[in-house]
Amino acid sequence: MHRSIATVSLSGTLRQKLEAIAAAGFDGFELFENDFIQFNGSAAALGAIARDLGLSIDLYQPFRDFEAMPEPQFRRSLERAERKFDLMQAMGARLMLCCSNTSSLAIDDPALAAAQLHALAERAAQRGLRVGFEALAWGRYTSRYGQAWDIVRRADHPNLGLILDSFHTLSLKDDPAGIADIPGEKIFFLQMADAPLLAMDVLQWARHHRSFPGQGDFDVVTFLEKTLRAGYTGPLSLEIFNDVFRETPNRRTAVDAMRSLLYLESRVRERMDDAWPAPVALFSPPPLPDLSGISFIEFAVDEAAAVSLGALLQQLGFRRVGRHRSKAVVLYRQGDVHLIVNAQPDSFARERFEAHGASVCALGLRTDDPEAAAERAVAMRSQPHHSPVGPGELRVPAIVAPGGNLMHFVASALGRDGLYAADFVLDDAGPGASEAGLRAIDHVALGLDIDQLDTWVLFSRAVLGLEPGESLELADPFGLIRSRGVANADRSVRLVLNVSLSQRTRTARTLRRSGGGAVHHIALRCDDIFASVARLRANGVAFVPISGNYHDDLATRMDLDDGLIARMRAAGVLFDRSPAGDYLHIYTESFENGLFFEVVQRVDHYDAYGAINAPARMASQAQS
Repeated sequence: MHRSIATVSLSGTLRQKLEAIAAAGFDGFELFENDFIQFNGSAAALGAIARDLGLSIDLYQPFRDFEAMPEPQFRRSLERAERKFDLMQAMGARLMLCCSNTSSLAIDDPALAAAQLHALAERAAQRGLRVGFEALAWGRYTSRYGQAWDIVRRADHPNLGLILDSFHTLSLKDDPAGIADIPGEKIFFLQMADAPLLAMDVLQWARHHRSFPGQGDFDVVTFLEKTLRAGYTGPLSLEIFNDVFRETPNRRTAVDAMRSLLYLESRVRERMDDAWPAPVALFSPPPLPDLSGISFIEFAVDEAAAVSLGALLQQLGFRRVGRHRSKAVVLYRQGDVHLIVNAQPDSFARERFEAHGASVCALGLRTDDPEAAAERAVAMRSQPHHSPVGPGELRVPAIVAPGGNLMHFVASALGRDGLYAADFVLDDAGPGASEAGLRAIDHVALGLDIDQLDTWVLFSRAVLGLEPGESLELADPFGLIRSRGVANADRSVRLVLNVSLSQRTRTARTLRRSGGGAVHHIALRCDDIFASVARLRANGVAFVPISGNYHDDLATRMDLDDGLIARMRAAGVLFDRSPAGDYLHIYTESFENGLFFEVVQRVDHYDAYGAINAPARMASQAQS
């Protein structure tokens, strides 16, 4: 499929945008008129740059306020169009987007709109050009694709067709099912955009909050499916207006953009069959990995931090059970939790430590087919990583996740000790305090820069097969935190993505120290939180103190047994309840770079992360 993107979707100068578009593997681009107006060169020069980069100019856009106008304005607009046609011919563009009229002078007359668009198409035909008509969601009289198609059908000109945009349709909750009934050859161009569901003016929504497919909440898969069922064979393009994207390095945005189209195509391909074959070849990657848990978490440290972190892990009840056969790497274990402390000089972990201090540098994810999982990730534009492997050690496929940490795919068939027996000299008799009943990794929370959140949502969906939950905003003493969990179907892999909306929050300060994207806490699950906390305190673990006012208020908010509240108060445990179950949790004090641990107990089918209690934790940390 021919893949394209609008220049307005990226930051930078026009040349920088085109270089990023080409580097990401796109076939062509939509030229946003303002980008050309600000370009220091001629239309012919732009065409030459595009050809040198191997890109086609798929669309010149937008041409505004044309159809259904009084005669004087219509005649002036025809002359205006001729000047645009001059530019298009010089640069090599063959299709112009004409968006539905928003002018107060527009006349509510579809027949007049059709007649004037017919005249425009006739002018274009004389130049060997075409015109596509698009319904803006805020168009004065034409806001839905069905209305635009009615006008195009009435105009009845071979050089006039319909341009579809998923945002304009889905933001109005217009049903895309009717697209399948439009003749495919009359759909001249397709623009895709996703968006979060927001209650706001549609124009402001469109201009500031669009996102790439897979990053928002729209059903873009059905939209593309219906367009392909119509017989559409033209470009698949992205037109994204987003304030954050305008500030993000364009090479990274372009990679996200390509990943979003590949993911979208793969989702639609799953729906097509012999009865409804796709009219164009759609991307077909290896299947989504069947993840079954977090195999290990690896920390990057130096020699001094290895000692201090090791001491903390032993206080948490972890036992040092192995030392790597060829590297300065130590394995700690408790229950099904495996934590690796890597102090190897000249390693990836040491590079991460030198850049960010003691921090998590890698996650291991269990899956049935690690090679296929890595192949899918690379196909979805992730970078592979190859670590040096010593004699007899296992090669574990790995990729670079957004932000620079590694994700390893570990074969489920290796079992509890398979990976570690190959790479480590195991010794369960190693030193450690008494175990604390910590059974498994419940979730891993990442602190992200604001321009990384959409990237991680798309990466989680397209590469790992994790689906996002509700987006929440939490109050920090100095600002707001946006939080969103992603998880697989059986909840064996959970990540929580946190973004600071203020530079003064603790999360923002942690991000600045850690380079803008890092694991900031690890949640460990137990069966009896009161027993676990008692053992941990006995081991010397320090927890974030919680104000007594919290537990006083808890008794007014929830119908809880007085004895349970008293136990939570004494232990410093926090509580949340949903219709599905309860959640009890407590936070340790921070290690380096703001990293801390959370001990959690899930009761019945509670499926969230105790976000309601995060402000209590952040306020306490701010006062400590």
